[in-house]
Amino acid sequence: MGLDALGYVGIRARDLEAWTTYGTRFLGMQLVDKSGGTLALRMDDRKQRVIVQADANDGPSFYGWEVAGADALDALAAHLEDHGVKVARGSRALAEERRVRDLIVFADPVGNRLEAFHSAEIAPEPFQPGRSISGFRTGPLGMGHAVLTAERIDLAVPFYTDILGFRLSDYFVRPFKAYFFHLNPRHHSLAFIESSRNGIHHLMIELCFLDDVGQGYDLALRKPEMIGTTLGRHTNDQVTSFYSWSPSEFLVEYGWGGRTIDPQTWMPQERTDGPSLWGHDRMWLPPEKREDARDLRINVAEAGGRAPVNVMDGNYLRASDVCPWWNANVAARKTG
Repeated sequence: MGLDALGYVGIRARDLEAWTTYGTRFLGMQLVDKSGGTLALRMDDRKQRVIVQADANDGPSFYGWEVAGADALDALAAHLEDHGVKVARGSRALAEERRVRDLIVFADPVGNRLEAFHSAEIAPEPFQPGRSISGFRTGPLGMGHAVLTAERIDLAVPFYTDILGFRLSDYFVRPFKAYFFHLNPRHHSLAFIESSRNGIHHLMIELCFLDDVGQGYDLALRKPEMIGTTLGRHTNDQVTSFYSWSPSEFLVEYGWGGRTIDPQTWMPQERTDGPSLWGHDRMWLPPEKREDARDLRINVAEAGGRAPVNVMDGNYLRASDVCPWWNANVAARKTG
């Protein structure tokens, strides 16, 4: 019955042309359809992952969460209705538009349109990125994660945990309140930040090579006003990333090296070391919060905070021994 992963997102945009350029030449997605005030973007073998629709307003329009199959979708619909959630079965035309076999539509307590679906269509042609990148890390982990904002987290979170089955990964309260939730081995597929409005903070997409992120950062540096958060590394999911402002006026995190967890044994915890090991200067924070975030990073640095690098087969080589002091420390840890 449960959700498995974030499968697709819908976005409203006043400037469709800007999204075409941003999605392809900057993010590296593949434009697969552009007609009737809508454009669709691929990230992998799926026919589409991002759907952008021309609109008088900017922002997200829907979030598509994947389930295992028809039985799981029916069970989820019944489960939602048992908990007083109004559910509508997606029409055949809507399923074709989303490139899925079937779907249901409902809303969370703060007004976000959610869609649950199964059997996304696979494209017959190989993925062709919009610029030279290695590709996106998707598959069973989903297309990335969404971080939403809520005026009252206490209204939103119980819906996602008690009804939809999201599980808490961790949380922090400095420099702002944020709670992170997982469905699969990706550290989080969803998070909520306490804010003065209900909406979205950012979408995260993950690349297969660190160089893709660095080269994307170089592109952003040509238009510094695009950068909402500088290059840095998170403490909880250990992603190295930066954030850029999308044409729809929310952030997109462009990252590499996310950790995976074991959902069966993972124990949630409060993170008191702040959201980042280093970097990630958050231009969008008010000055006092921004300074608080900097203090947290300096505290981590002074304490020698470090985290292992998370790699995939094929995107790394082991370095030969180069430092006697380092080698001695590694040997001591192995025998200690």
